[in-house]
Amino acid sequence: MSALLEVDGLSVSFGGLVAVDDVSIAVGHDSIMGLIGPNGAGKTTTIDALCGFVPGAHGTIALGGRRIDGLRAHQRARSGMGRTFQSVELFDDLSVHENLLVAALTPRWWSPVIDAIAPRRTARGIDVDFALDLMDLRPDARARPAELSYGQRRLVGVARALAGRPKLLLLDEPAAGLDPAETAALGALLRTLPDEGISVMLVDHDMSLVLEVCAEITVLDFGRVIARGPTAAVCADPAVVTAYLGGDA
Repeated sequence: MSALLEVDGLSVSFGGLVAVDDVSIAVGHDSIMGLIGPNGAGKTTTIDALCGFVPGAHGTIALGGRRIDGLRAHQRARSGMGRTFQSVELFDDLSVHENLLVAALTPRWWSPVIDAIAPRRTARGIDVDFALDLMDLRPDARARPAELSYGQRRLVGVARALAGRPKLLLLDEPAAGLDPAETAALGALLRTLPDEGISVMLVDHDMSLVLEVCAEITVLDFGRVIARGPTAAVCADPAVVTAYLGGDA
C-alpha cells in the first residue's frame, strides 16, 4: 500500500540559500513520523512548503495518492492537510470552542444549499467536539485562552488543526515551552491520533517526545536528508549522533 504522504525531490531556495535540498519523505497511513534536525536544518520550511506557503518550492507532493503540489494552501488544507505553528496564536476574546469553530469553517460553493437544509453550526460542531475530545479539552470548552495554562493553550492549537478533520497533521514544535509532565500528557494524546485515522508528521526538539510517539524518523541537516527509518535505528546512526544528538560518531 502506498504511503498517505509521498514527497519526492522537494527543494526550496531563498535567493542563493538552499533551505531544503531534494528532500523525499513518506508518511504512512495511521502512523506518526518524526522530522528532526538541528536549528536551521529546514524542518519548518519543509512544513511550509508542504502546506503551500512557499511559492518557489519544487518537487512532487501527493496526499492519499493525489498530487497536491499544484494546489494553493487553502486547497491543500481542504484535501486533508492540517498543521500547527510554533507560536500559539489564539483569539483571546473567543472561547476555546469558538476558536475551534472558526478553524472548522471550510465554506464551499455549495455551502448556501447546505445551510438551507441544515444549520451549518451543528455540522461544524461535530468536528469541534471531535477535536475537543481528542485533546481532552471538553472541560475547558467555554474558557477563554487567557484563563488557560500555557500547556493547555498548546493543546488548543493542536485541537484547532484537528477541527478540520485532517488526514495528515503536521505539528511544528508542539512541545515547545512545556514542562516534562505536560510533554508526557501531549505524547499520550498524540498516540491516539492514528487510531482515529489521522497520520502525523511531528517536528520537535524534545527527543523524549519524539522517541515516545514516533515509529519512524527522518533527519535533516543543512536542508538534506541524512537518515530515515525506524526510530531506534536512526537514533543509532553515527551521522545522526554527530549532527544532532550530540557526541562522537
